[in-house]
Amino acid sequence: MVLPLLKLGTLAVKTLSKPIASRLKQQAKLHPRFRQLIIDIAQANHRLTTTIQRRIYGHATDVEIRPLNEEKAVQAAVDLIGEVFVFTVAGAVVIFEVQRSAKSEAKKEEKRRQEMEALRQRDDDLARELELLKHKLEEIEQLAKGRGLSGLFNLKHGSHEEDAKLPKPSSQNSQS
Repeated sequence: MVLPLLKLGTLAVKTLSKPIASRLKQQAKLHPRFRQLIIDIAQANHRLTTTIQRRIYGHATDVEIRPLNEEKAVQAAVDLIGEVFVFTVAGAVVIFEVQRSAKSEAKKEEKRRQEMEALRQRDDDLARELELLKHKLEEIEQLAKGRGLSGLFNLKHGSHEEDAKLPKPSSQNSQS
């Protein structure tokens, strides 16, 4: 239930960022100090992109680059601001999704680790129990070899019977 709402929320943020970027563009055109700042940014961006394009195409780079007129510079700057804003919002959403996914994977991995540890513990317990049973079986086999097969079934009674078969103490022998 949370995952679909989260994805819907991120989609809403992406969708809302475009009108917000448009509003930023409008305000950038109207504010005088900001307008001059964005014109300077647009002119610097124009010089940079023109120089890069000239180098890519093998044209001379030492030729003077004519600046954009004021309206084109403002339009280029507000377009750049809008795109940067949308890109930033989209990047933030991607980072958020990656972090959320990483946390989810970490929780799953921890659960798998705990399950594996429980299985290892169970395996160790079973191995100890098996060793104990083997030891007991060896003891029983040793007792069975020493007393014969009938001694195996009369372990407790066998010691009393053996006492009866033993000769009486020497005091009884002397009376005869």
